[in-house]
Amino acid sequence: MTTVLAAVMSLVFLPLGLAKIAAVPFMRQAAAHLDMSVGFYRVVGALEVAGAAGLLLGLTWTPLGVAAATGLALLMAGAAVAHLRHGDPPARAVPAAVLALITVAHAATAVAAG
Repeated sequence: MTTVLAAVMSLVFLPLGLAKIAAVPFMRQAAAHLDMSVGFYRVVGALEVAGAAGLLLGLTWTPLGVAAATGLALLMAGAAVAHLRHGDPPARAVPAAVLALITVAHAATAVAAG
């Protein structure tokens, strides 16, 4: 279960993070929508890429995977809050909230697996 969650979450976070780093038009629009600079959005993307790598490397060293999952959960919780504070409907915050919960589940599963 831990391997599957790590792989799936990495496949979610890696392309999103790379798109933010590359500042593709969709991500520039998303940053502008949330009143964030492209530079800040690139930092968020770098954190997502690092988190994805940490999830995969965490398959060989559990503490790293748990730290990466925790960091990604906090990042996604912050994203959900940013959407809500910006006045977006709650449905816009749901994907980030779900990703936060899944990364927490991954961390819990990794800790339980030892």
